[in-house]
Amino acid sequence: MKFFMAKQIEGVSERILACAKQEFLEKGYTDASLRSIAAAADTSTNSIYVRFQDKEGLFSAIVEPVLTEMTERFLKIQEAFCQMDHAAQAAHMAEYADGGTMELVDYMYDHLDEFRLLLDSSYGTRFHNFVDALVQIEVEYTYKYMASVGGPAHLDDAMTQKLLHIVTTSRFESIFEVIRHGMSREEAAKYIELLSR
Repeated sequence: MKFFMAKQIEGVSERILACAKQEFLEKGYTDASLRSIAAAADTSTNSIYVRFQDKEGLFSAIVEPVLTEMTERFLKIQEAFCQMDHAAQAAHMAEYADGGTMELVDYMYDHLDEFRLLLDSSYGTRFHNFVDALVQIEVEYTYKYMASVGGPAHLDDAMTQKLLHIVTTSRFESIFEVIRHGMSREEAAKYIELLSR
């Protein structure tokens, strides 16, 4: 009897996460129902609260590990480029940017459902504007690059600063469009190459 109960408990969290992912993909965060998720996972809403606290905790358990790893990878790419001397940075800027972008795109395709959730189903959660954190990193390292190759460490003109932020945001959004448009990984690679050109 003890063994049977242990086997019953095992796998509940995994079932909840799988059913929640499907619910969030189909209905978005706002319209997703914990009651529906619990029913699909053959458990109670209380077991969701015990394991994940609330609906946002459940959503977070699905997307946050993937987003954290992507952000860490992005920072690593930026930092590796920043450590190059200024001549190497100037010589390899384009190929490094393209290679880094494709590394992130490959990572997104390895975790496609999670990024579909982040991009199109996260309204109402703290992840809704997740792209802002990536933009801030890119802008910060753009300033470092400018200083390294002999430009200003910061842009003095507020309009120019806003333009850099807008252009950087646009670039990220254009990359994420490969997922929104349902492109295959191969199509995405061609699109990113074209975009870079």
